[in-house]
Amino acid sequence: MHKVTIPQSVIDDVIRSRGREHVFDTLDPAKTALIVVDMQNGFMLKGVAHALCEQAIEIVPNINRLADAVRRTGGMVVWIQTAATQETLQSWSVNVEMNGPERTAHRFASLGPGTKGYELWAGLDVKLNDLKIQKTRFSAFIHGSSNLEAVLRAREIDTVIITGTVTNVCCESTARDAMMRNFKTIMVTDANAATSDELHNASLAAFYLKFGDIMPTDMVIASLTKSARASAAE
Repeated sequence: MHKVTIPQSVIDDVIRSRGREHVFDTLDPAKTALIVVDMQNGFMLKGVAHALCEQAIEIVPNINRLADAVRRTGGMVVWIQTAATQETLQSWSVNVEMNGPERTAHRFASLGPGTKGYELWAGLDVKLNDLKIQKTRFSAFIHGSSNLEAVLRAREIDTVIITGTVTNVCCESTARDAMMRNFKTIMVTDANAATSDELHNASLAAFYLKFGDIMPTDMVIASLTKSARASAAE
């Protein structure tokens, strides 16, 4: 598990600008979605992954706990799967050029729909009523990547909890774009994973400073549970 360290200067700036350390600490479960990004064999399984992040295995229990809490309190769970498709060879040609032919071929073998790498990690607690959404860019919210925003809007979701791998690429990209599409956005500090503590912490700090909130798993679950109990008591 990553050792999370957010610079005090970042925390102080957040408090100055927002009035408190956690601006989204009161969650409405019915309007909340847990977004689980790229927890696939193509990033987690040795011999299959084209961009291995072994640290992602360590966050599986927390993601499962969050998924259970979101379901129990009335929210929705969405599993995002990256797909390497033929269409992206042209529409995202800059990424192809940056990766080069060998890495591109490995990515397609690892993340092509129907491959072992495209499948979600076996240890994840995926339920029948959960949603699975395919994306073709780092961000699930950017135009042309997926229909995630439309799905959330149709269910009147206004808050998203971002988890998955890797923190500093697909998770942060999805989280930043969620905020800029006007969703209240939280990145979970111990339910995102990168390839190093340095990358993980830098990503969380940059996001926290301008784009949304960051909280550990226990805080998110406590907020959901408290809100659900308050609603039941009304």
